[in-house]
Amino acid sequence: MIQVKDVSKFYGSFPAVRGVSFEAAPGQVVGLLGPNGAGKTTTIRMITGFLPPTSGRISVCGHDTISESVEARRKIGYLPESAPLYPEMRVRDYLSHRARLYGVPRQDRKAAIIRAGDRCRLLEVMQRRIGHLSKGYRQRVGLASAILHNPPVLILDEPSNGLDPAQIRETRTLIKDLSAQRTVLVSSHILPEVERTCDRVVIIARGQIRADGAPPELLARMLRQVPARHVVEIYVETRPDPETGGRSELDRIAARIRAIPGVAAIAREPIHGEPTDPTGVRVAEWVRLVVMPEVTHPDLREPLSRTLSSATVLFRELRRQAPTLEQLFMRVIEADTVPVGASKAAEGSGE
Repeated sequence: MIQVKDVSKFYGSFPAVRGVSFEAAPGQVVGLLGPNGAGKTTTIRMITGFLPPTSGRISVCGHDTISESVEARRKIGYLPESAPLYPEMRVRDYLSHRARLYGVPRQDRKAAIIRAGDRCRLLEVMQRRIGHLSKGYRQRVGLASAILHNPPVLILDEPSNGLDPAQIRETRTLIKDLSAQRTVLVSSHILPEVERTCDRVVIIARGQIRADGAPPELLARMLRQVPARHVVEIYVETRPDPETGGRSELDRIAARIRAIPGVAAIAREPIHGEPTDPTGVRVAEWVRLVVMPEVTHPDLREPLSRTLSSATVLFRELRRQAPTLEQLFMRVIEADTVPVGASKAAEGSGE
């Protein structure tokens, strides 16, 4: 378990982290989310014992990271953003080296290496040099080295950084598997990955926690506190025009939509190419429009439908898209608002 209580870190007069508090329970994957420079890496370095906090207290599995630093570190498996790998070493030799550093007894090292290699799907490349592996495999080597001593706490700093989509999916599945018997803290600035991987999300911005909770719960809280609008996505058919090639009709449709009360903006995809039939005559095509409503008009589907129908415009897939956690995350970190999920005491004091 990780406990962070009212932790701050100052570099001179600059507050990198201010009053951060959260907990991560066993069997839980907690995502520490925030933009670059938000204080995520500083927080992780304090948890892992690389940096002392200016104030506050951090404990790992009941051990204080300052007064019981060695005991706390023994409970942690840490994968930094840039894993300290040696490209000239073979995978097995590197894992053996890391096992010795962790203090794994000689008689247990072989079993620990096989166990970690199997969990991270590395057994087939154990004899290959790390420098010859793909980035995805190198990330697996770093992760395997972090779990060699079977730590109860696993801390991963940007684990999907630089990976392709297939490798990201594999890493996501591996993190879920490893969390069954561990507390996992994942730091990232990529919200969709955190949302898919983590049970809880802690959003940090400007060195302070702005939100803390399960993704569905967090989304509901944000919607109550941050103004959010549901855009409407719609596909309209444009017919060919002998003189303008159909563009004047698209302009006419867009003008009608803009005239609807409550429409704040409209975006449209450009027409690519010239759709034609076998004789070379230009034919109708579908164009995607995205309509942004004013805050005072949260749902524009019915007025859009009536307007387009009265104008004899053929349309399809008129959909209202709810704000995503990513969109709301951007609003939260850009707005100087009361942190979502703040304590009752803070709310009552007006802080």
